[in-house]
Amino acid sequence: MCIDRFRCRQFGVSLVELIVFIVIVSVGVVGLVSVMNPLVRYSADPMETKQSMAIAESLLNEILHQPFTWCDPDDAAASTAQQYADCANPQNVSGATPSTETSRSGSGPGTAYDNVADYDGFSKNNIDDASGGNAMTGYTAGVAVARAGTALGLADDTAALSVTVTVSRNGHSFSLTGYRFRYAPRY
Repeated sequence: MCIDRFRCRQFGVSLVELIVFIVIVSVGVVGLVSVMNPLVRYSADPMETKQSMAIAESLLNEILHQPFTWCDPDDAAASTAQQYADCANPQNVSGATPSTETSRSGSGPGTAYDNVADYDGFSKNNIDDASGGNAMTGYTAGVAVARAGTALGLADDTAALSVTVTVSRNGHSFSLTGYRFRYAPRY
């Protein structure tokens, strides 16, 4: 009970204030839920991206550590050749040279890739390591090797190669590009 109507204080909230509060809180909750839904839905994507990146880095590292000379490393002139004409098996074409080199690991003498250019056109589903173990199912890798000497400012277009590894899974792809320079006749 209030004796002086100017000194009375009102306690509680009115119905209008309560409805405005509920509307404001509801808009905030709807905003949070709409932001969280895509985060939860795509929470596995970072793992797939990291795995794709690891596969691409590993394969690119394997390729770039291969010799890049005028000749195939199995060629007798590989350590001394100064040009393609010095070789029985020159590495001036994309793809495996000689054609008996058919895979990363090979199943016999002279069947494994042993030069950077051998990997051009390589494609593999269910990625595994070079020895054929540790398969990563669902991933696909492809390799493109291209001449890049003039693009890098060199006079000879064959003096450098661009190696692009692309790994795909579930419609998403990840690519890495590296460059390999010829230090012939040394590897």
